Amino acid sequence: MGAIEAGADALGLMLWAPSKRYVTNKQAAEIARAVPPFVSRVGVFVNATLDEIRRAIEEVGIDTVQFHGDEPPEFCQQIRGVKTVKAFQIQNVHSLKQLSAFDTDAWLLDSFAKGKRGGTGETFNWDLAVEAKDWARPIILAGGLTPENVAQAVHEVWPYGVDVSTGVESAPGRKDPKMIRHFVEAVRSIEGERY
Repeated sequence: MGAIEAGADALGLMLWAPSKRYVTNKQAAEIARAVPPFVSRVGVFVNATLDEIRRAIEEVGIDTVQFHGDEPPEFCQQIRGVKTVKAFQIQNVHSLKQLSAFDTDAWLLDSFAKGKRGGTGETFNWDLAVEAKDWARPIILAGGLTPENVAQAVHEVWPYGVDVSTGVESAPGRKDPKMIRHFVEAVRSIEGERY
């Protein structure tokens, strides 16, 4: 629970079996029970069925669903009672055209990597994230963020939030508490500059 101790506002639970970060519903529920009430418990899904997502919401106690696959807009709209985030792989300005079709609570912008669903450690052109902010939807910035570059990313984009995975790992799928702490400290250090 290094992320919580470091002051993270949300904790992602990877509920997609092919991921090296995968946890079962049972494991996720144990983790979720230890999360303080004001920290979001985000279930990350890739092309899951509605039944799988609804079961995870009930069994795990997640309060936010992140769609990280090829889910169409109408599919995402069928999830009710929790916050929803749609993740997009951003390759170029044309990648932004798909965003407005999704009426989710927020959009997560991640790096494009052919054949991968995120966690690549690669950044993308943050100017595209700035452009996406014009569409009046909270933007969560992801893709290649690390303790070393997250302050610059926040300064350039001023997203609603940032999402990190690979950038705070000491080995694939293994989070490093010290790196997490430095990441959160870097974000907090720049937050006051906006106001």
